[in-house]
Amino acid sequence: MSLHSTAAHLVTLASGEAEHGGNHESLDPLITGGGAFIALMLLLWITTRFNRDR
Repeated sequence: MSLHSTAAHLVTLASGEAEHGGNHESLDPLITGGGAFIALMLLLWITTRFNRDR
């Protein structure tokens, strides 16, 4: 597979995604970001519990 055919294939894939918006309808950014934030805060809390000087 040559570089030109690979680039042409990627452009075709990218243009197909642009027609449909590229996002899945069930993925709400607020829920996704909020879930990631909560998960990171939980991991931070767990890390600080293990990192105490005793």
